[in-house]
This record gives sequence, structure tokens and C-alpha cells, in this order.
Amino acid sequence: MNKITSILIIDDHPLVADGIRAMLREAPDLQITGVCKTAQDSFEFLKVHSPDIILLDISLPDMDGLQVCTSIRAKNQDSKIIGLTSTNEAGIITGLLQRGGNGYLLKNMERNDLLDAISTVKAGKIYLSKAANEKVLEQFQRSETNNQPLLTRREKEILALLAEGLNGPEIAKNFSLAPLQ
Repeated sequence: MNKITSILIIDDHPLVADGIRAMLREAPDLQITGVCKTAQDSFEFLKVHSPDIILLDISLPDMDGLQVCTSIRAKNQDSKIIGLTSTNEAGIITGLLQRGGNGYLLKNMERNDLLDAISTVKAGKIYLSKAANEKVLEQFQRSETNNQPLLTRREKEILALLAEGLNGPEIAKNFSLAPLQ
């Protein structure tokens, strides 16, 4: 029997939380253990619970979702964080990943996208929705054609490894670096 994966939804829109619940209702190995509407509510919840997966809205009413990701990651290394947003901007995508996020989904996702994201990050890999991946690659290509190297050679290598699904510790090992403590 599969272990139940616990999920926390952090989103201030009840319609989004209810939609995610409906999408996951028939997945027997997934259980929503909490829904928080604000960053502050999520911090209180996380003092008591340690969900396997956190679905984090990037636009919360009381705090920027990227800052929330940083705060959660500082206190909780084990939960996998998937950013949820309707914004498909390369800077936000890379910002979330730099702050310890494990995935990025647009809110216009299909059920299979959500299930794939959960499965991928649960396996220790990075998940980017197809649209998010295209946006990051588009920015990368634009920087190449402008002859203005926005990314160093090492950053490009890291981006390529992220695209392959490697996580931070795996990438660090690839470059013979010790992961941050």
C-alpha cells in the first residue's frame, strides 16, 4: 500500500482551493491536510504540521509568495513547495526555485499537470509546467541573441540540470560542491 502524501494548500481564493480539492479527490494516496488563506495562517499551521507537499500561491494578501517560500524553507527542509500562480514570468519562476521551491504550476493547469507536479517533486525532482519551462527558455534565448550574458556559463549548466529534473543537492554533487546547511 502506498504511503499517503499530505498536502497543504496556501491560497487566498476559496475557488482555487476547492478546485484543487476536486482535482485530488479521487487520488487515494493524496490527502489535503490543510488550507490556509494567508502567509501568517500557513506559518501557524506549519508550527504543528509538516506536510509532504505545499501548494503555494505566489500572490497572497499579507506577504509575497516568494518571501513565504524563503520563510518556509528556512524552517522546513523536508516539505516540497510547488508555486501556484496565474503569472508566467521567468523572473518569478527562477526566484521561486532560488528560494527553495521545487515546482511551478500555472493556475490554468489540468488535473494531470497537478498530479504530475506532485509526483515529480515527491520523487525529489524539479517540476515546471510546460508554459513556465517555455518562458524560462525564452528568456534564456533572448539573452543569448542580445549578446548580453544574463547568465554565466555555470548558471547555464545549472539551468540545464534543473531542466533534467535534478534538485539542489544533486546539482551541488554534480559540481563537487557541498550543499548549503
